[in-house]
Amino acid sequence: MTDVVGSFPQYEVFADQFLDHARDGFYNAHYDRPACLALLGEVTGQHVLDAACGPGLYAEELTRRGARVTGFDLSPRMVELAEERVPAGTFRVQDLARPLDWLPDGSVDQVLFALALEYVDDRVAALREFRRVLRPDGALVLSRMHPFGDWLRNGGSYFDVRVIEEVWSQGWQVRCWLAPLESTCEELREAGFLIECLREPRPAPESAELDPERYARLRDEPTGFLALRAIPDPRLG
Repeated sequence: MTDVVGSFPQYEVFADQFLDHARDGFYNAHYDRPACLALLGEVTGQHVLDAACGPGLYAEELTRRGARVTGFDLSPRMVELAEERVPAGTFRVQDLARPLDWLPDGSVDQVLFALALEYVDDRVAALREFRRVLRPDGALVLSRMHPFGDWLRNGGSYFDVRVIEEVWSQGWQVRCWLAPLESTCEELREAGFLIECLREPRPAPESAELDPERYARLRDEPTGFLALRAIPDPRLG
């Protein structure tokens, strides 16, 4: 298999179904979104860049909390859904393989990059663009699949950085990168970030009644996602 994911908008073919799935789904609504929003903290009056914004679920909540949201996604349909969901936001189609040349240096307070790192071929270049558009006192909040869970599902060497193809339970076929945690940490360092904190989230307590079995598993096993907050390294100017 060629070690590239490429720039095909994979989610385009199931964008509407993904919205239905992620709006109230266990992993998205009760696991990843609470973890990312907690790391973003107070956003009132801030300009937040929602990178790989999907159908606008994070943007909707950020706007509700008082942020001004700019978002982009590779999928045109995802952008349409985000625009419909968050009329106050500004959204556009954008490939993370290309520079964010429509955003000036130091123009955003925080960047949210949720569950999309694994679809980017040149992750350091994308992360460098996030650092460029961030204000010096800004922060990047990033979530990704937990590498231990990736390894359990796919086998092989945990330390190999490689492209795989998966078919999810909904029948959606996706192509993505597998990488150990140390690779993500090194890519952030190379892009000019310092990791301020890293979380291995547990599902929100109220979700225990929705799916007791899944809740119990994710409370005990690192098989879901992880999330981190990184800040621009001040030593790099």
